[in-house]
Amino acid sequence: MSLTNEERQMLIDLANEARRRAYAPYSNYPVGAALRTKTGRIYTGVNIENAVYPNTICAERVAIFKAVSEGETEFEVIAVATNNGGSPCGGCRQVMAEFGLDTIVLIADGDGKLRKELTVSDLLPEAFTPAHLL
Repeated sequence: MSLTNEERQMLIDLANEARRRAYAPYSNYPVGAALRTKTGRIYTGVNIENAVYPNTICAERVAIFKAVSEGETEFEVIAVATNNGGSPCGGCRQVMAEFGLDTIVLIADGDGKLRKELTVSDLLPEAFTPAHLL
């Protein structure tokens, strides 16, 4: 799948817009995500922190769980935006791998600049997937 520059920027902008709604009073590290499914629907997510830190959830997983809760399980691309262009955590990488190693991941900064474009497979080589359970 190839993306146009306009598609990339639209998803990055949506991720940055969502990032403004993040609930990050402890880390002060707001994250936004914008996920496009193979049907063309877009789901956004933000990180939501909690005083009990393990109960925090990342923006990428919020977007993915919203999509799955609406019946979508095939994804094309996810944009992730942080102030400094930070990469998805290991937990998010594993959740993304569950739904497709070929999903494109756009990593952007708070200025809307694309820092890196790669696939879930690039982010999580030798991923444990449902195929391993057969």
